[in-house]
Amino acid sequence: MTLSDHQDSELFMGMRDDKTILAMLDKAERKQNMHFTKMQIGKKQERIYHMRNYKALEGVVKALRWTLGDKHIDHPLE
Repeated sequence: MTLSDHQDSELFMGMRDDKTILAMLDKAERKQNMHFTKMQIGKKQERIYHMRNYKALEGVVKALRWTLGDKHIDHPLE
């Protein structure tokens, strides 16, 4: 399998509606909150696992908020 250029339109479904993105954002924030809660307790390895997932979901939440036009997020990669 070769990597494709991001501009190959046949690989993309098209635009998603705000309702779908909001549902994704809600799910990501809930998972992030769960990982935040669980990283407060437990053994060191468990806390590291939850911290890593919490930080990963931070990026997901930021990207989804940017997609929805959140005024507080200038760029999702910064």
